[in-house]
Amino acid sequence: MKLKEKPKYNIWQNVCFMIRIAWKIHKRVLLMCVLIAAVQVMLNLTKLYVTPEILSKVESGASVQDLLATIGLFTTIMFLLMGANTYLHENRLPAEVDVRTAVNRLITRKTCETSYPNTRDPKVLKMKEQAEQATGSNLEATEHIWTTLTQIITNIAGFVIYLMLLKELNLFLMMIVIVSAAIGFFVTKYINEWEYRHREEKETYEKELSYYLRKSRQLELAKDIRIFGLTTWLKELQTKSLKMLSAFIGRREKAYIWANIVDILVTLSRNGIAYVYLIWKTLNQGLSASEFLLFFSAISSFSTWVTGILSEFTQLHKESIALSKIQEYLDIPEMFKFEDGIQPPTANAYEIKLENVTFRYPGTETNIIENLNLTIHAGENLAIVGLNGAGKTTLVKLICGFYDPTEGRVLLNGQDIRDFNRRQYYELFSAVFQEFSILDTTIAQCVAQSVDHIDHEKVLDCLEKAGLMSAVNKFPEGVNTHIGREVYLDGVMLSGGQTQRLMLARALYKDGAVLVLDEPTAALDPIAENDIYMKYNEMTLGKTSVFISHRLASTRFCDRIIFIENGGISEEGTHDELIEKNGSYANLFDVQSRYYKEGEAGHEEN
Repeated sequence: MKLKEKPKYNIWQNVCFMIRIAWKIHKRVLLMCVLIAAVQVMLNLTKLYVTPEILSKVESGASVQDLLATIGLFTTIMFLLMGANTYLHENRLPAEVDVRTAVNRLITRKTCETSYPNTRDPKVLKMKEQAEQATGSNLEATEHIWTTLTQIITNIAGFVIYLMLLKELNLFLMMIVIVSAAIGFFVTKYINEWEYRHREEKETYEKELSYYLRKSRQLELAKDIRIFGLTTWLKELQTKSLKMLSAFIGRREKAYIWANIVDILVTLSRNGIAYVYLIWKTLNQGLSASEFLLFFSAISSFSTWVTGILSEFTQLHKESIALSKIQEYLDIPEMFKFEDGIQPPTANAYEIKLENVTFRYPGTETNIIENLNLTIHAGENLAIVGLNGAGKTTLVKLICGFYDPTEGRVLLNGQDIRDFNRRQYYELFSAVFQEFSILDTTIAQCVAQSVDHIDHEKVLDCLEKAGLMSAVNKFPEGVNTHIGREVYLDGVMLSGGQTQRLMLARALYKDGAVLVLDEPTAALDPIAENDIYMKYNEMTLGKTSVFISHRLASTRFCDRIIFIENGGISEEGTHDELIEKNGSYANLFDVQSRYYKEGEAGHEEN
């Protein structure tokens, strides 16, 4: 049997975590909890006393005027308390949302700033998902905890006050009320937790349904859905997932019926015992009708306070587990140095050296790079080529500092990059990777990666060098045209080639000392690709550059070419030198040349 993993933080630590954030963001949240609890207890007491007090006036033969005054007093008090209760509930939400948003910002910041390997670790990603889930809505732990704490304060205060009120009754009766309330609570709690015990099954159905719904709405898939006629198929998948979820809910409701039955039986038993005792007390000890009503109502409410305390602490325990997931995610150790690292050296040019570097991805046993030595000289244009899966992109990730070698060192001007503030080390690089992200902003903001202080002349120059300026000039607002349509309805949708050019312009705008291009022309046609190559020397002037491409003809303009094979460098030299060696590079180049020649011949025949 698999044991449940114990949360790292207990209830007290998690409550203190939220209180610290609330104290910093909105102290009003804490005040609201106390005020609402006080108002709710006073309102409950007022409702408890109103009927017995009026009945007492009737029994004592009070005048109509006195009776109306009593009714008016209680009515006024209840009106004011209900108004205060409504006002406090309506005004607590904005501050509580701000606190939840503050927690969400902590999670987002951790995600954006954590060491890159953490963003690829399945365990970390699972923790991130759980942390985000705890901030997903008003009902999640980071916001609902204030309601829970308010109810705990309310129930404890009510329990103490009612205990003092009922102290003159039979102690054994009080124990019966407390024990019956506890029994009823734990039995119904076990039944009601049926859904919690089967949560993984429910999450599977919900995740499937959410996935199909999300995919059917994505603009990127609109063409495929229409071309391949996927509408009916997607509807069938959605219907299947919905039926499975509905069947699960049906089984859950059948289980919940038993909770209601147990609750009814326990309530009838408790109230029956209290009723018999109070009748006996009335007949034998002269208990008045108003006192009978007061004590019977108090006993019923007393059991409610007991159940409420148990229920809310159970709820707090569940919320504490979710809050612990947040703290555990925020506390994930960083394998890179950031603020505690030293600043990279300031220099006109940088030399990057890999010494006996071996690398395998975390959790795997196969070396992608093995005992590799490479020096990228300052100002050099280096091309990295090889077959798919040879480790070209992995090598670039090591150079850029996204991963540290499993063995060996990566040096910048002779110093191990592990010593540097990794964020400052990243500032030295301008890069175009195969994986990238584009936010729905304007073209100028995308290129500058900023919304303020944009150098528009530089933006235009970078777009021109990237070969995108002619397309941008055709857009309605030029460089101020929005990209994408998830936020802006007037946004343009860029083609694959235009997107790659935009990424190149973004890298050029950053103007880092080292330019890294990982397959930057994969989506371009040969003519557009050649246009980029003609401008390459201009783009890399005064910089060190690393260029990855699967098209060997595109590497002619580089100072040096290395051919990656079996986790190491099998060949290196200029294009002509490698052709003369007649090795792996020459063979691959010959295969690609024949392919292009055959393609040209076939085109001419057609």
